[in-house]
Amino acid sequence: MNIINSSDIAAITPFFQRLHFPSSDSHKGQNGKLLVVGGSSLFHSASIWAAEIASHFVDMVHYCSTKENAEVMLSLKKKFQNGMVIRQEDLSIYVNEDDVVLVGPGMMRGELKPVLHNLNLPEILQLQKNSESNFTYYLSQYLLSSFPDKKFVLDAGVLQMMDKKWLLELNTKPILTPHIKEFSQLSGVTLSKSNIETIAPLMITFTKQYNCILMVKMIDDIVTDGENTYVIKGGNAGLTKGGTGDILAGLTASFFTHSDPLTSAIISSFVLKASADQLYREQNTWYNNDDIIDMIPRILTQIYK
Repeated sequence: MNIINSSDIAAITPFFQRLHFPSSDSHKGQNGKLLVVGGSSLFHSASIWAAEIASHFVDMVHYCSTKENAEVMLSLKKKFQNGMVIRQEDLSIYVNEDDVVLVGPGMMRGELKPVLHNLNLPEILQLQKNSESNFTYYLSQYLLSSFPDKKFVLDAGVLQMMDKKWLLELNTKPILTPHIKEFSQLSGVTLSKSNIETIAPLMITFTKQYNCILMVKMIDDIVTDGENTYVIKGGNAGLTKGGTGDILAGLTASFFTHSDPLTSAIISSFVLKASADQLYREQNTWYNNDDIIDMIPRILTQIYK
């Protein structure tokens, strides 16, 4: 098991060298296009945070959410200039067009009500009126079964509602970004403590069985592809605030548009923790998600130099 501390720039440098950077002669769209699918009537901000951080690192963010969330996002257009709010009805078009699809931030979880037949996209969109948890389940199923070659990052609500067997239908390894309780649910093993020695072997087994990359979010994040496992240490109690996991998912998905999934996950965890370290030095734990989103490009610039 490899240990990387967020204060150790030398340790992250080999991964940073694998990261895609725009070439001087590149054109619009060549440096990543990301589709963010998330949000619900209850959780408005989660998917917006993911989209906001992504807008710093990809050429285009397409944002697909509930009508309520879409209205919130449109009100932020002065700040969110590098994105486009799309209609849910046009979702398939943008799944095909974009490099990576991030699914799950802010999506509703809950009791699943049985549906007696396979649903097409228009039928799935109708579900959100009466059962947003059903909407999460069937939209996830639709995306993973209809687009097996697409690169996915799966986060939050989707991880709590999906059937892990759907991962076996994919031809490209997805990145899963659960916190410890979500991984406990996925693995079927009750994990009451964040014990790295216990969790890492379970993660390795899971990634091999379901052909994915795992990043389990804890005090020390663990990232594995089943062959290589890394523990990223650092950060502080300011990262316990709601939304930091959504930022992490958006950052990971951004890097994944043009970099390999393991590198994308490791660097994202490192940069988030290093950003929190710097904010702590400047203002203790009294920072918020906007502060983190502003700090991340600064930390990446320091590493780049």
